[in-house]
Amino acid sequence: MHENLKERIETIANAYEDIRLIAQQVVVTNQPLMEEIFISMIIGGHLLIEGVPGTAKTTICKIIARLMDYEFRRVQGAVDLQPADIIGVRIYDRNKSEFVLQKGPIFTNFLMVDEMNRLTPKTQSALLEALSEHQATIDGTTYPLSDAYFVIATQNPYDSEGTFPLIEAQRDRFMFSTVLNHLDAESEFEILRRERAGELDWKIYRDRVAPVLGPGDIRSMAQTVREVRVDETVLAYVRDLVLATRSHGDVRLGASSRASIALLGGSRARAALDGRTYVIPDDVRALALPTLRHRLLLTREAEITGITPDAVVGEIIESIGVS
Repeated sequence: MHENLKERIETIANAYEDIRLIAQQVVVTNQPLMEEIFISMIIGGHLLIEGVPGTAKTTICKIIARLMDYEFRRVQGAVDLQPADIIGVRIYDRNKSEFVLQKGPIFTNFLMVDEMNRLTPKTQSALLEALSEHQATIDGTTYPLSDAYFVIATQNPYDSEGTFPLIEAQRDRFMFSTVLNHLDAESEFEILRRERAGELDWKIYRDRVAPVLGPGDIRSMAQTVREVRVDETVLAYVRDLVLATRSHGDVRLGASSRASIALLGGSRARAALDGRTYVIPDDVRALALPTLRHRLLLTREAEITGITPDAVVGEIIESIGVS
């Protein structure tokens, strides 16, 4: 059984490496983002991206969906978007003399909600059930979503006009939150090189890039990741990090138990991506910031003095050791 697990772990690591290399041919992106996307898909979580416009978020989603053989749908956030525009509506079919479901974009494998904080709270709440329970309720009838279901939502923190911040319960539904900033000088230069060579057009790669995995492969990987070994010391480390967020002086509301579960599952998946059958503390440390940053509510005093959730999580990571 152990040898079989090792072989399956190596399959996951090799598949991730193939996807990472192919994706880097299309977009200039960072390693942590690719890792967080792949981990989230395996674990069955969702990803929240905060960052400035023009950082290739949509292109990244398209190439990942293509490589995973997922159906991709995109929703552009706007204040006039209604819940029915997201989840769908039942309409009367005169030919059938009955009401039929006209499905919204939420019925897909890979959903991207761009600028989610431009949606009104009522429309944002329409996504909450899908994020947490993989189902949608329309006119009192519940419809299951695909087993292979993944959501990436983006928001622009630098543009607050006409936006509605996500409430705590909605942010908690996202497994990870990552921050995208502008590229550094070397990456920006690489963008210019590719544009000069005519290599930045997604349409050029769309037809020549073949899927590497399928939804069934992701489900098998999820089962394999559950078998990755986690020692008691690592479990205690995850617990201590999460508990530290609840007792920190600058935090009004710390991370929930959902954060503990996400950090544990993510660490298992990260170990598999590295070809290991066991979790090490470095896996936990690497995912602590994206797992915790969006789940913290700071005190008013901390916000006034300019303290950020990232700074708090960084301080906790530095102060908490493995017992």
